[in-house]
Amino acid sequence: MRREAAEAAERAARQVRDNRDTVRAAVERLRAARPPFAATLARGSSDHAASFAKFLFETRLGLPTLSHAPSTGALYHATSPAFAGVPLVAISQSGRSPDLLSAAEDARSKGAVLVALVNDTASPLAGMADVLIPLGAGPETSVAATKSFVASLVALTQIAAEWSDDDTLRGALDGIEDVLDAAWRQDWSQALAPLTEAPRLFVLGRGPTLPIAGEAALKFKEVAGIHAEAFSSAEVAHGPMTLVGPGDPVLIFAPRDVARTGLSERIADFTGRGAVIIANGLAEDVGGASIVLPGCDAHPVIAPIAQILSFYRLVEALALARGRDPDHPPHLRKVTRTL
Repeated sequence: MRREAAEAAERAARQVRDNRDTVRAAVERLRAARPPFAATLARGSSDHAASFAKFLFETRLGLPTLSHAPSTGALYHATSPAFAGVPLVAISQSGRSPDLLSAAEDARSKGAVLVALVNDTASPLAGMADVLIPLGAGPETSVAATKSFVASLVALTQIAAEWSDDDTLRGALDGIEDVLDAAWRQDWSQALAPLTEAPRLFVLGRGPTLPIAGEAALKFKEVAGIHAEAFSSAEVAHGPMTLVGPGDPVLIFAPRDVARTGLSERIADFTGRGAVIIANGLAEDVGGASIVLPGCDAHPVIAPIAQILSFYRLVEALALARGRDPDHPPHLRKVTRTL
């Protein structure tokens, strides 16, 4: 896991270069169709990448984006005819999960345009795609996806940058290797002590960092054996906050855009309850945290990608500190075959 995550920066930079013409052609096709909405199709870590797609497409393209549950097509065969001409963005490392393939085929039968972001370009999902965007992460043997997740976020960012004709975001992508290299070198080990004995925790994000919180919560479960739940830093006040008490850890991935609104007040609320707040973000937002994790100065869309890469280094070390094998979580396989 550690070795593969360490490759993410170089793989992401290569992907941006290699996919530039492919993404540009794909966006021209999709933009010309003027779809009324977009949809995503994914499970596991890829579904958190799909949530990142929703954020990007809705805030930067003005394109409503829904999550198409695999069971809708795979079990119920009930994909709506309204999917005709609509891009269905299927995200998968392996491209071989039976339910994903069945759902994708059902959507294509209703006229959906299947856009596959897949790491294995020899997979069945890649073969049936109308538009194929290779992730280019290279072989990933650890059960826990790391560099393929980062590659998914980068590919989605490149799609959004081209579709919105955003030169600033294009430029940020051109410099992504340096940002991710710096992110991988960040030392988050000060978070190990409060997390090593924790039976549970909340992971918070908002806007572009909410999908990052979701992915981190998943990795806490599968790699470190800690029950973690992800919430929006706004939504957590609507009930879940009552569960947090003295000594409880809360990990916060702070955004660098307008979603920062109210975060410092939320941190103060948790601190008043005696919680141990571990946070990464701008100093003015997270300065009141118990532990402020070092971060990278980056574009608000790129910064969350850097955050998850720093987190991967932390959670791998946390698993070892808890006596677990991060490369072989119990009861899990690399390709999950559900239908």
